[in-house]
Amino acid sequence: MCASIGVVGLLACLRVSAAEGEGAVTLYGVLDTSIEVTNPGSGWTTRLDSGAYRGSRIGLRGSEPIGADTEIVFVLENGFGSNDGTLQTPGVLFNRQAWIGTRSTWGEVRVGRQYSPIYIPFKGSLDAFGAGTIASGLNNLSKITPYASNAITYLSPLVAGFDSTVMFATRDPSENDGNGIDGYYVTAEYQIDALKLLYARQQTHGSGALRANLGGVTYGTEKIRVWLDFFNGDGGSPLYHGAGASLSAQYSFSPHVRASAGYAHVRDFTGAGASADQFSAAFEYDLSRTVLFYFSAAYLSNHDDAQFTLRGVNVTGLPVAYPGAPVKGVQLGLIERF
Repeated sequence: MCASIGVVGLLACLRVSAAEGEGAVTLYGVLDTSIEVTNPGSGWTTRLDSGAYRGSRIGLRGSEPIGADTEIVFVLENGFGSNDGTLQTPGVLFNRQAWIGTRSTWGEVRVGRQYSPIYIPFKGSLDAFGAGTIASGLNNLSKITPYASNAITYLSPLVAGFDSTVMFATRDPSENDGNGIDGYYVTAEYQIDALKLLYARQQTHGSGALRANLGGVTYGTEKIRVWLDFFNGDGGSPLYHGAGASLSAQYSFSPHVRASAGYAHVRDFTGAGASADQFSAAFEYDLSRTVLFYFSAAYLSNHDDAQFTLRGVNVTGLPVAYPGAPVKGVQLGLIERF
């Protein structure tokens, strides 16, 4: 009956069918559009970007109870440009997520293409800027793998303040690199009252293999929260070999108005003596339950031959005009969630 009624009708049929089985299918999305003005050492450039803070996306998530406090769950998610409507990855329908799994009191298992456990929400919990916008030194100066295909993941339940995630990805035949493990990812979090400790590690193999570690501590009260974290990595494409740390804080003027400031430093081991420092500030205002306005500003000082630049979550930063060039920029953005 649902085969010939179009996309909207199909979504309606999915929702009705799920309701009959006491399950649920939800259409959701994020639109993140911003105006960025950046000077990478060669003059000011204005750009209209998508996904500077949170990648623009549309997706379906669903669940179906199968008894004994257990349910089948799935997510299908596509990234796109809210500035031009193009697919984030040309020719790929669900470039962000395409997995199915099961969830119960013992935790959750997922199989398919997924966010790497280090990406969301882990990295976003490590600094005041949510590892997004040009203001996040953690985002600009570190390197991780955001997505993993052919992955099997276990997410533990919260037990006495502790939870963890373990992911293994198998090699794709297209890599022509044999069978076996393409990489592993591990995260762990422990919370004691307002204090939280976090650590994560990844190791991928094959072309563009990347080893990376992230860790930190955060402490918060009703009005202010402070983050201190460290990061290092070796590998990837283009090559990254660095280590650094960042310190940031956020003050809440009200439940809907927040301001943040931060500093980050990295040593770039790909060049002798190369390093970089970043100073940042940001402002956020919840216009409604689903709409967020943000402003961010940053100054990044490259030293010696370092070539770090300002970028967003899904926004490629403008390359520096020359090795060692300073980069500065501001950004105004709006996020709509549905």
